[in-house]
Formats: sequence, C-alpha cells, structure tokens
Amino acid sequence: MSETESIRIRPRRIRLVCWGSAAALLVMFSVLATSLSGSTGSGYGTFQRGDQIAMVGLGVFGALAFLLFTRPKVEADGHGVRVQNVVGSYQLPWEVVRGVRFDRGAPWASLELHDDDLVPMVALQAADKELAVEGVRALRRLHQAHQARLAEGAAGR
Repeated sequence: MSETESIRIRPRRIRLVCWGSAAALLVMFSVLATSLSGSTGSGYGTFQRGDQIAMVGLGVFGALAFLLFTRPKVEADGHGVRVQNVVGSYQLPWEVVRGVRFDRGAPWASLELHDDDLVPMVALQAADKELAVEGVRALRRLHQAHQARLAEGAAGR
C-alpha cells in the first residue's frame, strides 16, 4: 500500500433512507399547506397565506434535519484519518490510533486511540454490510502500512 493511497467512505443505506424521507416530508408538508384554508376548527381564526408558507418552511427545515444524517464520511491516507460524523469531526494522525474496531453487534466502526478513547465512525455502519467491512479492511491496511513505516524508521536508526 503506497503512502499516497487514500480512501473515502460514505454510508450507503442511511443516505438513501434520509433522501427519501426528506423528499416525502417536504411533499407531505406542502400538501398539508395547500389544504390549510378557511376557518380553524373552533371558528375563531382563519388560515392565511402566511400559515401555508410557514408549513412549507417547516417541511424544508424537517427535510434539512433528515439530511444531516447524510453528512458522515471517513477519509484516510498515509498520514492520518479524518472522521466526519453527524455532529462533530476529527482529524487524527495515524500515530494516535491504536486500531480500527468493528465489534460484533456494534452499529458502526470506531477508532481506538492510544489514550483508550474510542472515536465512532458513523460512516462505517453495520447496515451497509460488505461496504462497511471493506472500508474497515482498507483503514486497517493504511494503519498497518503506517506502522510498518514507523518500524522501518526505528530500525534504520
């Protein structure tokens, strides 16, 4: 594995679900907005154009909330790994990584750091099955290649 090799991993299944759900939510709120007309149930008020626009706006915000879950990705190369989760991101050199874990029954893989912290990698989800396994294997190969370079450097001294 060369030092210039890099990988980029994004979840597949959750992205499809989120895009479909966002579209469905937007359509549902738009249809609901068009049906808002006339007086309210008790007759004390009436629905106005602003109410309809607000309903469409709520649909847009809800769809954007769904799309936040399409954000996760993992990028790695010979120097380190960058993890972007739904909230938060990490950029770690391989020196601080002890290993790449994907425990049985875990919803996603994680990086085990030398200080015993675990960094979740939401982009490598168990729901993606073989895609996630291949991603973990690729990350392990990059990590092992870096460890080998460190060992060569130490032996050359």
